[in-house]
Amino acid sequence: MSSPNKSSTRPSYRFALRSSIFIVLIVLLMMVALQLFGATFKVWHFGVMLPGIFIICFLVIQYRVQKFIYRRIKKIYEDVSLLESTNFADREIATDMRTLTRQVEQFARNKKIEIETLKVREAYRKEFLGNISHELKTPLFTVQGYIDTLIEGAHKDKAIRKKYLARAQKGVERLTYIVNDMDMITKLEIGDMNLEKTDFDIVELVRQTFDQFEMKAAKKSISLVFDMVYSKPIMVHADQERIQQVISNLLVNSIKYGKPNGTTEVAIEDLINNKIILRVTDNGEGIDKTYIPRLFERFFRVDRTGSRREGGSGLGLAIVKHIVEAHQERIYVDSELGIGSEFSFTLEKVNSIKKAKEAASS
Repeated sequence: MSSPNKSSTRPSYRFALRSSIFIVLIVLLMMVALQLFGATFKVWHFGVMLPGIFIICFLVIQYRVQKFIYRRIKKIYEDVSLLESTNFADREIATDMRTLTRQVEQFARNKKIEIETLKVREAYRKEFLGNISHELKTPLFTVQGYIDTLIEGAHKDKAIRKKYLARAQKGVERLTYIVNDMDMITKLEIGDMNLEKTDFDIVELVRQTFDQFEMKAAKKSISLVFDMVYSKPIMVHADQERIQQVISNLLVNSIKYGKPNGTTEVAIEDLINNKIILRVTDNGEGIDKTYIPRLFERFFRVDRTGSRREGGSGLGLAIVKHIVEAHQERIYVDSELGIGSEFSFTLEKVNSIKKAKEAASS
């Protein structure tokens, strides 16, 4: 059996051996120096020399420990990029093992959190790619199917040709909705969409949106109503076009998941700090509590089949959230399965006193 070579010797043994050699050499040099100056050694001389030997041992070991640990810990720090190498000159990391332990433990915790975050993002990325693939694939295959049928000879029948072209057009419209909504949400996410804020009557805007979806709601016998009679305007400061889009998306969802002969109610209430809150409440299907945290994710659908039959891009609530947050406002959701849902968001209210003064001065 071969003897262990130098590389297999434990670093701590080599460290102790070298440190001992340094101490012995220094003590010998001191003794030789004393001999050269004619000093003679007696027993009590060693008692006098002991403090000096202790100080020398302390300094040698401290210096050796400093260098020994420093080189190895520096290598660890550089490997894990925990600290920049330029920071080591001012840090007492060589002998402060408790601090080092805390730093390494903190590093390990941070890396664990980072790895878990990356896993969640990777899962989200895969789900997102799967969702967008499905959303685009469905209308594409629909359009392709009708066009292929027409090319194969169905175009000769005028009635079939008209019906298939109308269905293909719906598929193209679905693709257009998806592309436009994705373009909008991308601009909102990167902050590339400028808001054109003005003062407008939120009550009148809701009425206009009711008129826009009155026929859609009538097909399911759903009533679009206010919670009370609003005889006076309620002025808010926001981007009117974007806020109408928010209200439209919330109403469309309410109609889509509403029960026949149901009701969608809009309420506008005052809040503190010159804010109003607009609530859209329905008595429809409701949403399971487990799904609520994911409602505003892109392409997330509670009902994976029924909602697709209803159409839409699957980006409506994600756009709603981004528009509201672009206004520096908050959006809330409260729902109970089988009872109904309520979506609400805040807006900045125009100061009535300020408006009165402006009107008087004009």
